[in-house]
Amino acid sequence: MIKEAKTKGLEYVYHDGELYCVIMKDNYKSSKIEFFTPDSFSQQLGFLPHKKGNIINPHKHKINKREILYTQEVLFIKKGKVRVNFYDKGHLNIGSEVLTSGDVILLCNGGHGFEIIEDTIMIEVKQGPYMGEEDKERFDGAK
Repeated sequence: MIKEAKTKGLEYVYHDGELYCVIMKDNYKSSKIEFFTPDSFSQQLGFLPHKKGNIINPHKHKINKREILYTQEVLFIKKGKVRVNFYDKGHLNIGSEVLTSGDVILLCNGGHGFEIIEDTIMIEVKQGPYMGEEDKERFDGAK
């Protein structure tokens, strides 16, 4: 597992040349709108600072058929402390990261599991439609 911190508070985690996750820590700061994911990703993670009085013009998103081959998910740690364990495609543990209140993670490759260190509230966003257990391959992992 290789962790690359391009900017304070923004971390990219790689394994075998593939991006496994993007972590935006609560202390990340920027004065401009930025997206941290490749355009090809089915989930896009961005940071959108706006000053009081700014207007975002009304808009809607057009119907645009896309093919999603792999579920990517975003977790926002609203409260608490969580260890995220990362697994390669062969289910081997390759490392972990600790997230705390205000942190955001985009999980985009490999496997993952969670250890709840403190009472935690997470908000999850991922693609639908929900496929139930058909969408997951469960395996034993690190605790």
